[in-house]
Amino acid sequence: MALQSEKEKIAHLLRRFGFGASEAEMEYYSQGGLKGAIDKLINWEKVERGDFIEAGELDERGGIPQPQLAVLHWYGRALTTQRPLEEKLTIFWHDHFATSAQKVTSGTAMYQHINTIRDNAGNSFIDLLMAVSKDPAMLFWLDNQENLKDRPNENFAREVMELFTLSEGNYSEKDVLEAARCFTGWTVGVRRGQRVVPVRNDIPRGNSIFYFDRANHDGGEKQLLGNKGDFDGEDIVGILCGHPMTAKYITKKMWEFFVYKNPEPAIVERLAGSFRNSGLNIRRLVRDIMESPEFYSEKAERKLIKNPIDFCMSTARQLGIGSIVTQGLSQAEDFRGKRRALGPAGQLAQATDTMGMRLMYPPDVAGWDWHEAWISTATMVERVKWADRVFPANGQGIAVINNMLGGPATPDVLVDKMISVLDVNLPDSKVKVLRESAVKTAGGTGPIRPQQLARVANGVARLIFGSPEFQYA
Repeated sequence: MALQSEKEKIAHLLRRFGFGASEAEMEYYSQGGLKGAIDKLINWEKVERGDFIEAGELDERGGIPQPQLAVLHWYGRALTTQRPLEEKLTIFWHDHFATSAQKVTSGTAMYQHINTIRDNAGNSFIDLLMAVSKDPAMLFWLDNQENLKDRPNENFAREVMELFTLSEGNYSEKDVLEAARCFTGWTVGVRRGQRVVPVRNDIPRGNSIFYFDRANHDGGEKQLLGNKGDFDGEDIVGILCGHPMTAKYITKKMWEFFVYKNPEPAIVERLAGSFRNSGLNIRRLVRDIMESPEFYSEKAERKLIKNPIDFCMSTARQLGIGSIVTQGLSQAEDFRGKRRALGPAGQLAQATDTMGMRLMYPPDVAGWDWHEAWISTATMVERVKWADRVFPANGQGIAVINNMLGGPATPDVLVDKMISVLDVNLPDSKVKVLRESAVKTAGGTGPIRPQQLARVANGVARLIFGSPEFQYA
């Protein structure tokens, strides 16, 4: 049955376009009904970003020497943000423009790269593609600093067509060669006093910028995709964005990320048409998906396998761990204190890594494999073990449990509260199993003794995190 009530629809909306929702977030987003919730998510710039730190504040010298600091910063930001769609779209585009710190070993470059994506995540796709195409991390990742007039390198041009815009089968090898000529001279630069000089061999550790090396640009006539002219990189970005396949490709990919696999062709045609007519306005496409009746259909409800970020981030946010991080950062006096405050973000990064996904480290240029690929025997073991991080049986996380319960609780009350807070839809038979397990661990049906509380919560969490129902958003 399709989702019926406004509350059900809003919860579904937040599972897909946010990181789930705590009870307080559900109350906030429900105030204006479904339309109000959509507006609040999409118009995120109206929500204060808050005082979240810059990544350089995590280093003694104020730099970002290693990507690990940029990774820690991003997990912390996602954990604490009041603008969830902004981060969710940033993750979507990070996968789309999959650039890895495995090769781009400059923390500064990766930090700048993600900021470039975030700053353009809801704008025109044309602006986003242009900004990313001029991003130093991207240019180095796909070897365009080696793309010279006399020695063209096709790597960047090929991926721009195959992975970023047209998709495979919608261009020729001649188109790739001609596009590579358009991008010759687009490289990474660093400032040397008043000058900017190109960098060829390695990504700079400090700040780097886009540099157009005119001497190494092929200024001759090019012919590609039915167009002829003295095109440069900006011209080819415009040509690719104007191609009808680009709107279809982006629409289908976004639907599959947020809704379900293999959308009906009629849905893609309808949404891609609106997307194209809007000038490839990303927020227009996102809103159209959010307002589509198919998004609230039975086919969509709790049918999307959670990726590791959704699996862990939603749990941590629902349990109020983001607030603990925010408070810790506000009290930190130096970079060491700020790193300690971001400890839960580091735990998140480690956990998602064991489940197959670490932000800033996509497996290859095509990004991560989604949906069923997230589930294997090994990753299911790690999903169950997530309980040991957020509900450690030794009591180290007791503050989170006490905050969730708000007072003494019986095993039944604990189970019901965890089911509610963690937003899992279990049949009565499985709820009964959880209650029986909690009673057995607690040693009775009365209020759980304080020294037993962490162990009881851990056991319940392991059963929930390992249940088939909890794997779906």
